[in-house]
Amino acid sequence: MNKLYSIFLRYILLILIAISNLWLFYFILTPLTIYPVFFLLNIFFNVSVSGITLSMQGFQIELARACIAGSAYYLLLILNLTTPMPLKKRINSIVFSLFFFLLFNILRIFFFSILFINSFAFFNLFHLIFWYFISSFLVFIIWVAEIKIFKIKQIPVYSDIWYLYQKIKTT
Repeated sequence: MNKLYSIFLRYILLILIAISNLWLFYFILTPLTIYPVFFLLNIFFNVSVSGITLSMQGFQIELARACIAGSAYYLLLILNLTTPMPLKKRINSIVFSLFFFLLFNILRIFFFSILFINSFAFFNLFHLIFWYFISSFLVFIIWVAEIKIFKIKQIPVYSDIWYLYQKIKTT
């Protein structure tokens, strides 16, 4: 019965987070993204921050929700919570994946801020390529790393469905 309870809780948690429009992710991750970028940029420029806007060199960079990438964090959480595993392993793998995506995202925003301030000719092209392809690929790479590092043997969603099927079949 403990496994059924775990499945129920994991999926309910994912639904609750989605219903809130990922509000929790943006609430926590916006300052965790903006302030490290601010400190990194401040090494090279005189930067000020106001809300979600960084100002420097006569430029303003607004870190919109898409920059914070809440949906990518949510996808990592979906992969984790739809995969059966012990609680300690789950917590460690969630921390691992969210930390490394946050680190990548901070460095990405820092890098693109430098390109923007220096009027890099292909800024928009690079920005779109990163937004649509590289960030998605990074989520995949982080998940594969989680599988290897934490020795995850189960398959997201499928393993839960298979367990439920076996449970129904035996009753």
